[in-house]
Amino acid sequence: MAQMTQSRRRFLATLTAAGGAGLIGPTGAIGQEAPPETTTVRLSKITGTCIAPQYLAEEFLRLEGFSDVRYVMSEAGIGQSRSLARGEIDFSLNFAAPLVIPIDAGDPIVILAGVHSGCFELFGNERIRSIADLKGRTVGVQGLGASPHVFLAAMAANVGLDPVRDINWVTSPSVAPKELFAEGKIDAFLGFPPEPQELRARNIGRVIVNSATDRPWSQYFCCMLAGTKDFVRKYPVATKRVVRAILKATDLCASEPMRVAQRMVDGGFTPRYDHALQALNEIPYAKWRNFDPEDTIRFYALRLREIGMIKASPNKIIADAADWRFLNELKRELKG
Repeated sequence: MAQMTQSRRRFLATLTAAGGAGLIGPTGAIGQEAPPETTTVRLSKITGTCIAPQYLAEEFLRLEGFSDVRYVMSEAGIGQSRSLARGEIDFSLNFAAPLVIPIDAGDPIVILAGVHSGCFELFGNERIRSIADLKGRTVGVQGLGASPHVFLAAMAANVGLDPVRDINWVTSPSVAPKELFAEGKIDAFLGFPPEPQELRARNIGRVIVNSATDRPWSQYFCCMLAGTKDFVRKYPVATKRVVRAILKATDLCASEPMRVAQRMVDGGFTPRYDHALQALNEIPYAKWRNFDPEDTIRFYALRLREIGMIKASPNKIIADAADWRFLNELKRELKG
């Protein structure tokens, strides 16, 4: 406990130092804003490390006036979106596609910003050399509707495969798909950090697609920040402060990956410092200012509509569930 307290103090000192470098943002601007309408905010917690800005944001949120910051365990992907829709959490970083699907179903979710581009990697055995080679093969995912399943379904559709008929999806209630792949029981596996880092360290399989570097996936956001419509409507000042905290944390992930990796281990968000650091160095956190989040929604909504996962047009999804007011203000405020 003493070691964790000391680490937290060192990390707070890092945040203070970051203020001198502009990462904390103009304190005068924050001081001129009204205080948050609520001092409680609930964020999701999943096993993946790619949403590091969400975990790192706790300290920034406290600087923004939130005295009660809670992390609620959620199932990754559609599970996070369902937690939002049920009001169990207020905000979550989540892959774009598992946000679009429940929005199409009418769930009260609003997308507020893009945070980083790709982090997913598709691993295949010696018979798999491209996405097209997945036809007739077995692919492991955590569950149907989980982020890897939705992402890979969109990838398959992009090369002309029918993800329902052409791919044999394998899920297991007791064995992680990563281990099924490692044991040679399935042909391919799509994972998110720290899973790709673990497989590469064990020299298992080959990387077929890396969404952080391979087009078109690398040209769009992967994780986006979403909130409940009720929170955003009731608490606009608090919402802006949450978005600001997440974006500041994203900048710190890019500039101080070693400190962030240690903070994630100390906070109990991941057990392996080396894998966390590798993921932080590989994920392009510094690009949140570069991409248009609306393009990301449009791209994935088109793919999902092609394979029948949603019915609404991309324009309707954007009109119903995108709110860029806070992002546009913060892009001017948090200049890189």
